[in-house]
Amino acid sequence: MACRHLLPTTIMVALCLSGCASNPSVPYDRFEPYNRVMYQINDTADRYVLKPVAQGYKAITPSPVQTGISNFFDNFKDVYSMASNALRAEPEKALNDLMRVVMNTGFGLFGFIDIASQAGLKNNKNTLGDTFATWGWHDSNYFVMPLFGPSTVRDGSGQVVTMVAPRPEEILYSNRNEAIAVYGLSAIEFRARYLDVGNMVDTAAVDPYAYTRDAFMQLRAKRLGLPDPTGLGANDINLDELINSPAEPASKTTLPGKPVASAAQ
Repeated sequence: MACRHLLPTTIMVALCLSGCASNPSVPYDRFEPYNRVMYQINDTADRYVLKPVAQGYKAITPSPVQTGISNFFDNFKDVYSMASNALRAEPEKALNDLMRVVMNTGFGLFGFIDIASQAGLKNNKNTLGDTFATWGWHDSNYFVMPLFGPSTVRDGSGQVVTMVAPRPEEILYSNRNEAIAVYGLSAIEFRARYLDVGNMVDTAAVDPYAYTRDAFMQLRAKRLGLPDPTGLGANDINLDELINSPAEPASKTTLPGKPVASAAQ
């Protein structure tokens, strides 16, 4: 698919252009001018397209069906997590992820039923960004990705690599229209899980961009076991509401802490 390679290229071009940014308001947001523009673009697309569709999906889709679809796509994420844990030299976690995929695919109706969690297998999702952090890329600037939203240079780089590599979801489609349907449903389902979080940001933040940025950076630092780069403390950003939102679980990777650099990569 041509579009499969177009988006990563667009992201990399945006990253290169963002290198011209200067005078950030905080040290972990070197690309703030670019980020704010991309945030507004993403927010506009979300408000007028994705959010209304997600609201409609949530309103008309029975809860058990929503859970099944969420589990189905979550099963594919276990494949990515398995690869990530293997690269991190975590054989036990990689084997756990493999067993989850086998069990949920074979006995959980191709993943629609999360048999593995019921059987006690941990849902310890990891991404290539987590792998990079394990390898030593601890400090990373905030970066808003086109369409995908909040990220960091480290995590965004991992996402780009994942997008251009062979993907397990490819077994679900054989042409562009089918691919659009698969990834479209995945995006709608994912957005529907975060409706409450989006509403909280809209109503609670004077500057939604800064609130989202700081909450994301705190959440990533917490999940990776790294120092909080914002220095705001948990009382300033309601991490409990974000962590307990209906998002995918994530494991905590313990890394040796160190001061956050003033100019992270």
